[in-house]
Amino acid sequence: MISNLSTPLLGVVDTGVIGQIPDASLIGAVALGALVFTFVFWAFGFLRMGTTGLTAQAFGADDAAEVRASLGRALLVAGVVGICLILVQWPIRELAFTLLEGTERVEGFAKTYFDIRIWAAPATLANYALLGWFIGMGKARIALLLQLVLNISNMLLDAWFVLGLDMGVRGVATGTVIAEYLAAIVGILIAARHLRVLGGRWEKQRLFDPLRIARTVAVNRDIMIRSLSLIFVFAWFMAQGARYGETVLAANAILMHFVSVSAYFLDGFAFAAEALVGKAVGAANRAGLSQASRMTTWWAAGVALLTTLLLVVFGTTLIDLLTVEPGVRSVAREFLPWAMLAPLLGVWCFQLDGIFIGATRSADMRNAMLVSACIFLIAWYVLTPLENHGLWAALYVHYAARTATLLYYFPGLRRSVPV
Repeated sequence: MISNLSTPLLGVVDTGVIGQIPDASLIGAVALGALVFTFVFWAFGFLRMGTTGLTAQAFGADDAAEVRASLGRALLVAGVVGICLILVQWPIRELAFTLLEGTERVEGFAKTYFDIRIWAAPATLANYALLGWFIGMGKARIALLLQLVLNISNMLLDAWFVLGLDMGVRGVATGTVIAEYLAAIVGILIAARHLRVLGGRWEKQRLFDPLRIARTVAVNRDIMIRSLSLIFVFAWFMAQGARYGETVLAANAILMHFVSVSAYFLDGFAFAAEALVGKAVGAANRAGLSQASRMTTWWAAGVALLTTLLLVVFGTTLIDLLTVEPGVRSVAREFLPWAMLAPLLGVWCFQLDGIFIGATRSADMRNAMLVSACIFLIAWYVLTPLENHGLWAALYVHYAARTATLLYYFPGLRRSVPV
């Protein structure tokens, strides 16, 4: 939970640092720029999720050679895709800012952010692969260490570049790039040490085994489609919020940090479900699958209630910490109750995601998310007259749809594991 919580803190720190400058357009620019990278990078989130499921199953089956190969394949994909993203950065940027409408000033700053942060692509994707591999092996403390390296270095660099050197949006992006590479280097060094303990060696035949690659591609393809569908929903949310002006965009960006932090915090239980369910599936243990599902979900539900209570008590204080702009503070307070509901409404679909990832039931996840995205668009269209309130309501209709569709597939998942 702690290691996962540190992931959204990158965005929180970026917003908090830039929010000390009383200019709503700067907060909006970082929000739009970060949204583009959420879409671009998390499209390859299978490097985290797919690697966790495959590694956990290999670990549960006591297949050390495949545990090693799972990391090798993931890092190879991360490197190749990261370099390709840098090479095609111009068309990505133009397409992204054509789809995401903001004011001319906001878009100008956001493009500056994009032009710098895109160079972190190989390191960002390598960090996904490393995090997934360590979680799959149940090495949560190492995952925590890597995330702390990433986020503490990002916090320090952001403060230095923005508040010390007055680099503005350029400083936020530069600090994130350096922090990503530092975390990737540390992660690779730690992984190399664990591989020596694990024993064995790199086997080209296993690493490029056609059947294993085909399974990896199938799992990753479905997770990629699922991730793109999810990111589309949040991209649509931010894009529609931008239509209501810079102040609403900035307020939504701040409140979405509350949603993201609570989601990533609760995803710690989903990660635990991934590892435990993956081991149960690898060991062909249906009872273990059921036990892992129940245990992690009840704990997650309890913490979700606590998280909502914390947002009720400290929500307005957190808004004031993230921005000094009076207009943004006022609008964020108006819509704060929506963000308070996020943990209680989202925890159920987060847990189901973890269970399905651990079981590598990626086709079910893909189908469920596609249906849920369609339901979101319908809800948004119906609720449009309510403007930003309707936008938030549609987001939570999406949460409910994700939960319902995954529950529909759950009995089949359980039956697929031998008693």
